[in-house]
Amino acid sequence: MQKSNALPFTVAKTENFFDRLGDYVGDVFYDILPDKGYELRDEQIYMAFQLEQAFKNKHTIFAEAGVGTGKTFVYLLYAISYARYRRRPAIITCADETLIEQLVKKGGDIEKLEEALGLTIDVRLAKSREQYVCIKKLDPLANKTDDEDILKVHDQIPDFVFDTGASMQSFERYGDRKEYPWVPDAAWEKIAWDPLQQCSTCEWRHRSGQTLNRDYYRHASDIIICSHDFYMEHVWTKDSRKREEQMPLLPEASCVVFDEGHLLEFAAQKGLTYRYNFEALTKVLTGYMGQDVREESLYLVEDILAINDEWFDLLRNNASAVEGSNRREISLSKEMINMGKTLNNKVEQLLEQLVFDSDLFTIEEYHIKIIEEYLEFFSYGLSILLKDDEGIFWLEEDESTTSLVIMPRLVEDVLRKEVFSQNMPIVFSSATLSQNGDFSYLASSLGIESFDSFSVESPFDYDKKMKLYGHMDTNQQSKWKKIGEQLLGAGGNSLVLFSSKEEMEQFRNWTVGANWPFSVFYEGDREISETVRNFQTEEASVLCAHHLWEGLDVPGEALKQVIISSLPFPPNDPVFKAKRKHAKQPDEEVDVPYMLLRLRQGIGRLIRTSEDNGVIHIWMTEEESKKYKQGIEEVLPVRVSWE
Repeated sequence: MQKSNALPFTVAKTENFFDRLGDYVGDVFYDILPDKGYELRDEQIYMAFQLEQAFKNKHTIFAEAGVGTGKTFVYLLYAISYARYRRRPAIITCADETLIEQLVKKGGDIEKLEEALGLTIDVRLAKSREQYVCIKKLDPLANKTDDEDILKVHDQIPDFVFDTGASMQSFERYGDRKEYPWVPDAAWEKIAWDPLQQCSTCEWRHRSGQTLNRDYYRHASDIIICSHDFYMEHVWTKDSRKREEQMPLLPEASCVVFDEGHLLEFAAQKGLTYRYNFEALTKVLTGYMGQDVREESLYLVEDILAINDEWFDLLRNNASAVEGSNRREISLSKEMINMGKTLNNKVEQLLEQLVFDSDLFTIEEYHIKIIEEYLEFFSYGLSILLKDDEGIFWLEEDESTTSLVIMPRLVEDVLRKEVFSQNMPIVFSSATLSQNGDFSYLASSLGIESFDSFSVESPFDYDKKMKLYGHMDTNQQSKWKKIGEQLLGAGGNSLVLFSSKEEMEQFRNWTVGANWPFSVFYEGDREISETVRNFQTEEASVLCAHHLWEGLDVPGEALKQVIISSLPFPPNDPVFKAKRKHAKQPDEEVDVPYMLLRLRQGIGRLIRTSEDNGVIHIWMTEEESKKYKQGIEEVLPVRVSWE
C-alpha cells in the first residue's frame, strides 16, 4: 500500500499537476482497473474528463450519471489526488447517514479503490451531532429507566467518562450510534444529542463522544465524509463559532463533493432552521434571574416568561397534525402575530438591559455571553416568523416538550455567498440532477449562477434485466394482500418502499399474525446500517423502509424485487405548502417533479451491477393513474405492464 498523503503519481518540477493527473486517471481507467477485473466503461471515462476540467478550473459541476457508470470511483480519485495536492482534505457530503455507511462499509467503493490502486486512504466520518450519545441525558436516565436497551448503552460507556481524575491520554472515541445497533430509533432519541442541549456549558463537554470524534476527524488528510445536514450546519455556524473562539465544525477543504446533490436544498433549509423549545427560554432566563441583576431586568424577565407560556399554549391549541410528517401545522392568527411581536419587543429590551447588567460586573462575562447569544438567536428567528412570507414554521411535540421550528423559505442567497462563491471545485453527483436534461431548476434553487454540467446514461441493459408492473390501489386491505402475495412469490429478497412512516406502520399492523417463511426488517427498529446488513446477509428476507429511496446498495441475490407501495409525493407539511404557495402551477412545479425524482431513485435500488436482475412493482390509485401515468412511463427505464 502506498503511504497516505503522497500523490499516487509523480510530478516533476517542470510538469503541470493537472497534466499528470489526467495521465494517471487515464492509466487507472484504461489499464489498472481492467487488469483488476473491472469493466472498461466509456461513461466513466467521459465523466473523468469532465471532472478534470472542473477541478482544473475550480468550477461547480453537475455530474448526472446513471446507475452502474462507476461515478463514485471517478469523484473519489479526483478528490483524493486534489486533497493531497492542496494538502487539505476533500469533503464528501451525503444525503444521510445511510449513504455515508455505504461509502465506507467493508467491501464498499473506498475499500475497493484502496485494493485496486494500492492506496491507503485516510477517510474519517463527521457525523451529525444526533448520531452521538449524550451523557448529560443518558446518565440520569439510566438511574430511573428499566429500558434494557438504554441500560446496555450506559454499561458500555468507557470508565474514563465518569472518572474526573482520568488523564486525557486515556480518552478514546466512543458514542457513535453505530456502536449500539440494538437500540431502536425511538429509544435513541431519548439518549442522543438534540438541539436543546447547551454543549458549550456542559460539564461533560470534553469527555463527550461527540467532542472526541470531532477532534479525530478534523485531522483527516484525504477525505472527510459527512451528511448534507452537517455540512450546512458547518456553513451556517462557522462565523459564530469563530467569534466564540471555537473551531468550525469542519476544517478548511480543498474541494467538496455533494453525493445525491439533488437533496441539498432541503438540507440547506434545515441547516438554517431556528428551533425554540418551550422550556429552553424559561431555563435560560430563570438562570439569569438567579444572578445579581437589577430589579427592572427581573420585571422584564417575568413579563417574557408569562408571554412565552401564553404564546406556546396558543400555538399548541391551534396546531394540526400532518400525515406523513412529524410537523404540526400552524395557521398564524392575528392574535398569535401580535403576541409574537410583543414577545420579540420584550426580548429586544432585555438584550439592551444586559449591557447595563454586564457593566455592573455582578454577572460573569461568560454567563452574559451565553444568555445574550440565546436571546439574539430567539429574536432573529422570531423576526423571520413575523415577516410576511419569509418564514416556514411548524410545531414538533414529543413526550416531554414542544418546539417551535422556523426556517427561511429561500436559501439561495445564503448559499450563493457562503458556499458557491468559494474558489474551489464543487461536484454534484447523482443519477437525478436534471429535469429532461435541464439543470437550471436545481441551480437556481441553490443560488448557483455559473456551472458546468453533463449527463451519462446507465450502461445496463434494463430491457433484459428488469420487469416492471403497475398495479391499481382500489383499497388498502386488498393492496396489502396482493403485496403479501408478491413477497411470498419472490420468497422474500424484497425491498418495500413506503411514502411515509405511517404507511409502513399500517402495513406492519396488517402483517401481525402472518406466518412469513422469511424475516421482515423494518426501518427504525435498529440502527439503520445494522438493519441493511441483516437484510443483505440473511438468505431470504424483506426490508420495509420509508427513507431508503436513495443510496441503498444491495447487489446480488439479496434483492430481487422492489415494491413501491404508493407514489412518493411530498408530504403536505409546511415546507412543501410554502413551495406550492409560491409556484404558478404547484402540481407541475413541486409535487410531480419531486415524485418522479424519488420514483426514479426507488427503481434504481434494484439493478446495482451488470449481473443483477429482478422485478419492480409500482402501486397507485386510479385517479393518480389518469393524471400521472404518461409522465411516469416517460421516466421509467423499461415498458410497464399494467395489471
